[in-house]
This record gives sequence, structure tokens and C-alpha cells, in this order.
Amino acid sequence: MQTSHHRVAIIGSGPAGLTAAIYTSRAQLEPVLFEGLQPGGQLTTTTEVENYPGFPEGVTGPELMQKTREQAERFGTTFVTQEVESVDLSKRPFTVRTYDREVTADAVIIATGAEARYLGMGSEDLLRNHGISACATCDGFFYRDLEVAVIGGGDTAAEEALFLTRFASKVTLIHRRDELRASKIMVARVVDHDKIEVAWDSVVDEYLGDPADGGLKGIRLKNVKTGDLREIAVNGAFVAIGHKPSTDLFQDVLDMDAAGYLMVQPGKTASSIEGVYACGDCADHYYRQAITAAGTGCMAAIEVERWLAEQEK
Repeated sequence: MQTSHHRVAIIGSGPAGLTAAIYTSRAQLEPVLFEGLQPGGQLTTTTEVENYPGFPEGVTGPELMQKTREQAERFGTTFVTQEVESVDLSKRPFTVRTYDREVTADAVIIATGAEARYLGMGSEDLLRNHGISACATCDGFFYRDLEVAVIGGGDTAAEEALFLTRFASKVTLIHRRDELRASKIMVARVVDHDKIEVAWDSVVDEYLGDPADGGLKGIRLKNVKTGDLREIAVNGAFVAIGHKPSTDLFQDVLDMDAAGYLMVQPGKTASSIEGVYACGDCADHYYRQAITAAGTGCMAAIEVERWLAEQEK
């Protein structure tokens, strides 16, 4: 078992974790960053990113994360390309363990992110990022004057559908029940919108299309009451059935809300344990954007730097 001590341990390598690494390494705190099983986080599964500042021509998700990683590495961040298996936050220094490494740290920044919930179909996996997305804010622009679908029935699905009307020529909202679970005001906006059609009592039976032939072409729907099948032609499908924060590691250790998002002090990133900070999508169920994740990564790093300085007085 390899052992080492660092001033700061960062868990997670998306925009939040890497930004925290840039700031803490520039502050000479010599952070160690655990990249996990998906280095770069959710952005590495995104093809084109057009709304991240500083890239007027757009940038691919993997390229953006690689450049950010190189920036953190340049300032002295140590990278561990392993998944964290356990943490001990009961005493300081804190302990972070992988299968063959144990790191102690004076402060910990958690940036483990979240993952969108999908339906779990083979055709969905095949067409993800080839017409299937979980973020209308990220990808809606690509469907200008095209027909799209949104899967879900809550406020998130309603919001996604309404947002997509800015670009798409038609939005079909697919919901398995005969009434939406969204708030009354959101339901009214959806039902009254001339660009939105609701496919009631319907579920996705199959996504139709091939990445090699232009991606998603349509969706086969199944009526849950009659069993009838029908196909609709769409170029984009947005799955809006929720997100799952990657916080299982901290269950019964840190305060979290009912959905599993880590709770932090208002306007800050400090968690329920002094010296432990949470940033990015593992603590944010509202914005879920790369730029806001990076912003909270910066906040966490600054809070850590000031907290460590206070400990030394």
C-alpha cells in the first residue's frame, strides 16, 4: 500500500475538480487529484461544447477537459488515475483510499459530479451524443428548425420542452401517464404552447437510427394502456427523468438532501464537516453546467486556502 500526505485531496476530475486543482496548485498547496473511472467527468461524453466562454468556434468536451487537466498539471497537481474506494473524514488529517494507495490530507474537496438518469436501452447507449442527450441547455441549439422529443413528466421535463421551443420546430413530450407531474403553472405552459405536443400514456419502445447514418431518426412509442405502437420522426431526444449525484461514498458521513446532493453552507462550498468542501454537480441540482461547476471549484479552492491559513495561526 502506497502512502503519502498532501495539503489538499481533490476527488473528481470534471470542471469543478480540475478548476479546484488549478487554484490550489497555484497557491502552492500541492494538491493530489483522484480522477476516478471517467477522467474529465460528464463532459468527456459530450461531442461539441459551444457555450463555454473563451471558445468562439466551440470545443469538444474531451479537448476542453484535456486542456484544463494540462493547466492543472502545469502548476503542480499530482494525478491519481484510480477510483476512490473509501474515505475517513472522522478525524484530521483525513484519509482517502484507493485499492493500493492511502493518502492523508489536511483538507478535502469533493467534486464527484452527477450522472443523468437514462432509460437503459441498448439503442439509447448507441445513439447517445448522436441525437440523444440529457441536457437541453447544452445541446438544444443544434436542433434549430428540427423536430425533437423530451422524455419525462416532471418540472425538469417541462422546462426542457419549453426551452427547446426556442430552437425546434416541434417538441413532443413523452409521458407514461395521462397527466404531468410538473407544477400546475408548468403544465399550463406546456399544454398551451403551440409548438409542444404531449404523447400521453406513452413510453419509448425503441430509438430508431444509426450513428453512422446521421444519428437519431425517430422513436417508436408504446401506449401503456392499449399496447399500440407508433413511430414519430425526430432528430433529437432529451431524457429528462432526473440526475443521480455521485455521492454514495459519503452516505451517512456528510449531510445531503433527499436526492443525495451534498449540502453546503449558503453561498459557499463548505460541507457539514470542517475542512471538507463540495463543488460542482455533486452539490448542485439546479444549474448543472460546466461553467458553474468550474466556478464552484474555484470557490472551494479559495475557501480551502483561507481555511488552511487560519489553521496555521
